[in-house]
Amino acid sequence: MESLKSFREFTRNLQWNAEKMPVLFMGHGSPMNGIEHNQFSETWASLGRTLPVPTAVLVVSAHWLTRGTRITAMDFPPTIHDFGGFPGALYEVQYPAPGSPDLARETVAAIHSTEVVEDHDWGLDHGAWTIIRNMYPEAKIPVLQMSIDFTKDGAYHYQLAKELAFLRKKGVLIIGSGNMVHNLRLLSFDRINEPFGFDWAAEMNETFKKDILERRHDELIAYEKIGPQAKLAIPTPDHYFPLLYTLGLQEEADQATLFNDSLLAGSLTMTSVLLH
Repeated sequence: MESLKSFREFTRNLQWNAEKMPVLFMGHGSPMNGIEHNQFSETWASLGRTLPVPTAVLVVSAHWLTRGTRITAMDFPPTIHDFGGFPGALYEVQYPAPGSPDLARETVAAIHSTEVVEDHDWGLDHGAWTIIRNMYPEAKIPVLQMSIDFTKDGAYHYQLAKELAFLRKKGVLIIGSGNMVHNLRLLSFDRINEPFGFDWAAEMNETFKKDILERRHDELIAYEKIGPQAKLAIPTPDHYFPLLYTLGLQEEADQATLFNDSLLAGSLTMTSVLLH
């Protein structure tokens, strides 16, 4: 818990830029983090208390993959329980935050590199609500999700993120939600919350962290070129692409801080990034 205490002290002493919101990449991990009190959920709650209060939250979640790009545009997005095999209490959770059709329309109009479609069928999947309900438990702040076009590569998503930069100046908190290292095939599910990792997973996590702190975004975009360990760490890019949305929003004055830096169950990292 020492790392959580240090993070609380750090965020408490930060001076926030009044002209723009910070940006987050969150390692969301198991859906159980949405209802358990642990170092990850407690850090999310601490962020909710210390960040400037947003006018809205926009989440790019690893769990909404589409052909083309979509954004939720309903008044009240439903809570989606997009998982199986968990305790019944997890399926009973509802997060009744409002949406914002007006903000969705404004975002659609501001993106010119591709067509973004207003969506009325999705909602808030566990990549969004497990985090947001810890940050903002009163569910009063509007929450939207934007999908990931699975037909596009990392460079496309990194560039698309830049077109969302105007939202930061409107008080919108943008969150990429995934996991940097995410190999479910090799995950030790019987040790899901144990802090251990395979050598290749630890190596890749260190590489990613170094590149983030040194702003080597080109290397992070072209992660496939790093070597065979990268293919083990990211067998599919769905959980990795949300990181590129966060990095695409980094401006010259933004500093990166890492938190929740844990490697669990062999092949899953919770490592997260705050740009401020």
